[in-house]
Amino acid sequence: MKPRQDRLAINPLQWVASADGWIDPTLAPPLERQLEVIRDAGIRALHSAVPADLTPKEYAARLAEYGISPAPGYIPVRLTDDATERQTFRDTAARVAAQHAALGVPTVFLAMGMAKDAERVARPAVGHLAERDRLERVRDLLAEIATIIRAEGITPAFHPHVGTWAETDEETRFILDTVDASVLGFGPDMGHLAWAGADPAQLVRDYADRVASVHIKDLDLGLAAQAREAGWDYRKTVLAGLWSEPGHGNADIEGFVGALPDDFDGWLIVEVDRGARPTAEESVRLCGEWTERQA
Repeated sequence: MKPRQDRLAINPLQWVASADGWIDPTLAPPLERQLEVIRDAGIRALHSAVPADLTPKEYAARLAEYGISPAPGYIPVRLTDDATERQTFRDTAARVAAQHAALGVPTVFLAMGMAKDAERVARPAVGHLAERDRLERVRDLLAEIATIIRAEGITPAFHPHVGTWAETDEETRFILDTVDASVLGFGPDMGHLAWAGADPAQLVRDYADRVASVHIKDLDLGLAAQAREAGWDYRKTVLAGLWSEPGHGNADIEGFVGALPDDFDGWLIVEVDRGARPTAEESVRLCGEWTERQA
């Protein structure tokens, strides 16, 4: 499978990687600066995140000024017994899905979210404290939120993520096997799956009819294995140099992309959670070089 050039995008997390190995959205430069750098890197689509002060139409127009199209965004949710918090997740999912519909983006990634003090942030990528009852609650929450997203005409793509209650191969398969495909699609992140010791390409092959869009990541597989064995926490692993720009780590990106069905028409979104380069701008430029090599 050869990626379509109009389906290659970026989620520029490089700009929001904080000094403590976490993600801080307040670090992002103005949208116009991001768009300028992304455009100059040769990337023509961006992970959708409509700012609070813009309508979807205004956001799309702003992107279009730089020759950039909107691509699938991201909705995180968490297990909670607080009714108000749970309703907030429902409302956010409906709002983001409606924005995607207005933008003409048919897919959104749906994942369990992280918190700095979470048990699996302290012991990531190994299925720490796995419990069937909790996993069923996770499944039920994802199915509920997915149904809300579907009501807006958007495909929710389940995105396993290290540091959450849905990170391992086994947990990924359980959720996909117990939620109907008409409710929940699949949006694998090859980097997070590989960090957790899974085979991302095999998961793509096994659930080929569910894959809606994917995240492309490169990483140091040896470091990931070392961190799992030593019990490093999430931030220590990231700060040790886990992530890198596509083509600058040793993940099998070619094998992952090659596992996608020949008729795949979803998005490939490059993410570098923490750039290996001195500046975010340089990291984005290298991401652009990778997308150009796919032509």
